[in-house]
Amino acid sequence: MRLSNRSRKPLYSFIYSLVGIIFILGWIGFVLEINKFDVLGKKAWILVVIPLLLYLLLYLFGKPIFEYDSDGETLNFRNNHIRYIFFKENKKDEFPKYKLLKYNVINFYIFKRLYIYVSSKKNKVIVLKYDVTYLRKNELKDLIFSLNKVVRSNKEIYQEDNKD
Repeated sequence: MRLSNRSRKPLYSFIYSLVGIIFILGWIGFVLEINKFDVLGKKAWILVVIPLLLYLLLYLFGKPIFEYDSDGETLNFRNNHIRYIFFKENKKDEFPKYKLLKYNVINFYIFKRLYIYVSSKKNKVIVLKYDVTYLRKNELKDLIFSLNKVVRSNKEIYQEDNKD
């Protein structure tokens, strides 16, 4: 199954650009307010704080582009950022399906995270984290369904191997 929200990239790019413009205009307004106009008085800091809060909100939402591919023998996860303002690395992970142990979707109030637990060569568990805030409900349900299917088949194979 393939899942991607790359088609909504222009919308996310517009939102990030709009917040950037608001940020720049807020700073210009703040400098003009302090030096020339003095309309807001001591509340001029609002012109800087509101754009910073918008940036913080976008930062908490995480990387907007998420791609998942479970076709074939491997699972592919990719989490990309549109702008490189936040200096978050783009994540790309690919591993065989049989290494997937479990997963967990954490749903906070304003953002969602996907935690993937993968077994390594040294029998350790590696936790991979992805931002899935920008996925729609039906896309998230499809992702959970696909991951459930892989985890179930891995448990069945593991139980069959232990019986022999």
